[in-house]
Amino acid sequence: LLYRHGYFRQTIDATGLQQHSYPESDFKRLPLRPAANHMGRELRVRVPLPGREVEAKVWVAQVGRVPVLLLDTDIRENDPADRPITDILYVRGREMRLVQELILGIGGVKALRALGLAPTVWHLNEGHCALLQLERLREFMAGGVRSFAEALAEVRKTSVFTTHTPVPAGNEQFDADLALRYLEPWGEVLHKTADQLLDLGVAHPKQGYRNLNLTAFGIRTTRRTNGVSQLNGEVVDEMWRHLFPDAPDGEPAIRGITNGVHSSTWVGHEIRDLFRRHLGENWQRFLLEPEMWKKLYDAPNHEVWEAHQVQKERLGRFTRSRLREQFARHGDSPDELRAVAHLFDPNVLTIGFARRFATYKRANLIFSDLDRLRALVADSERPLQILFAGKAHPADIPGQQLIQRIFELSRTEKLLGRVFFLEDYDMRIGAMLVQGVDVWLNNPRRPLEASGTSGQKAGLNGALNFSVLDGWWPEGYDGDNGWVIGLPNEYESEEEQDRADVTTFYDLLEHEIAPLYYDRDHRGVPTGWVERMKDALVTISPAFSSDRMVRDYVEEAYLVGEGELRSDETSQVRSFL
Repeated sequence: LLYRHGYFRQTIDATGLQQHSYPESDFKRLPLRPAANHMGRELRVRVPLPGREVEAKVWVAQVGRVPVLLLDTDIRENDPADRPITDILYVRGREMRLVQELILGIGGVKALRALGLAPTVWHLNEGHCALLQLERLREFMAGGVRSFAEALAEVRKTSVFTTHTPVPAGNEQFDADLALRYLEPWGEVLHKTADQLLDLGVAHPKQGYRNLNLTAFGIRTTRRTNGVSQLNGEVVDEMWRHLFPDAPDGEPAIRGITNGVHSSTWVGHEIRDLFRRHLGENWQRFLLEPEMWKKLYDAPNHEVWEAHQVQKERLGRFTRSRLREQFARHGDSPDELRAVAHLFDPNVLTIGFARRFATYKRANLIFSDLDRLRALVADSERPLQILFAGKAHPADIPGQQLIQRIFELSRTEKLLGRVFFLEDYDMRIGAMLVQGVDVWLNNPRRPLEASGTSGQKAGLNGALNFSVLDGWWPEGYDGDNGWVIGLPNEYESEEEQDRADVTTFYDLLEHEIAPLYYDRDHRGVPTGWVERMKDALVTISPAFSSDRMVRDYVEEAYLVGEGELRSDETSQVRSFL
């Protein structure tokens, strides 16, 4: 969906409260163009909703070689009450959210068809688009398939599904009464009652709950489901195995295909130049050849360190600029604003933490023992500084309270100038942080982190991950390319897990991480630290690239299972890879 107002822009006021604004995007000033139909006119698709049809204009964003299609309901032809459907991402209203997902799913199929595109495999990436299967069922039945069961079998043959989180809020569901009202028109078309269609999305039939769960709907209407890391695959397999009654005992019904990141987007300029010098100008071609990356072990330590330090100094300039703007808005005096020029020392061990401020991600874990933290940041020989960024959902009050608490602590005398919160987290801030920090911190409640790609981006730049063994890190950690917080255990209570994790967190930071960082040779290079940086670059960059991820999806999802591709299609895809 092409959201007119996006998610939201975040500012932090002088008391630390998150403020939300929703500026309007002018699509004519963005790298977009209207899609054209076969007549050369602007393409519109019509999506049936109870008692009416809503039109969506189709836009195209050309991302490299890939056209991304975007749907927009804010057009004159629609009723004024329907135009805001594509206004806001993560809208609060449940009915509006359901309507958005119908526009995305049904409108998405119709847009592809109108452009003459016929996917060989339909990949439902998360439940938000899962209702596209209603339109595909309609197509098969309109094309002469005799029964709903046969149509569903045909749809399943060419569909795969990815679920992204075990957190309940991330598995979208809607009250039965609301869902039935929107399913009723489809029941007539598909020769089923709305209640029978609802059965496709009931998560736990034996428990009597009749809500429409889009994860369950996606699982039942596709032939293969995966999680987004190996651990996440195990977690969601346990969650949803009851929907696979025919799965063989001892074999997972849901497997993991681990996320990866687009290397060229996230690697900093200086580390990119390091890759060019030691891997060649076309270093991206080796993202599927891990052995080639071992050449980086031969890079001189001072060369790796200098590349990192230039990126870190850039992060420092960016941080000071953003903080000056932020504090000026809070009414700080000119002298206080001048003092910002002395914040963020590039020679100080720097930890980065940036992500959604959901409470299970435990952004406040580092503040569990304030006296010990204050001693670490103020250490005269081995000081520490910490950068935070992230947004809490406008409806997530506990998440907003976390932000306020961290901001308040950052302004206290003993943490002032060592703990910073950068407002309005976006891709630019994310890139600056992963390219410039020394350590990337990730401490969610295990096993709720599905993947956690920010740590992969940091590792691509030589930052060392300091993380709970959750998401992708159990696959990425090799003993030398970062550190592990706590143990991979399940605890009886959140308090017990926090206590266990905090103990190892402070011990490692004080006795291993900081000493290694500040142990310098005659050139001022932390040799032991740089050796770990090299290990991170070698082990993380190819293994957690989007190149590897796409290959895995093709080989482990698209080309296998019920209704495999024809041999000629298979050979074409493998040739492309």
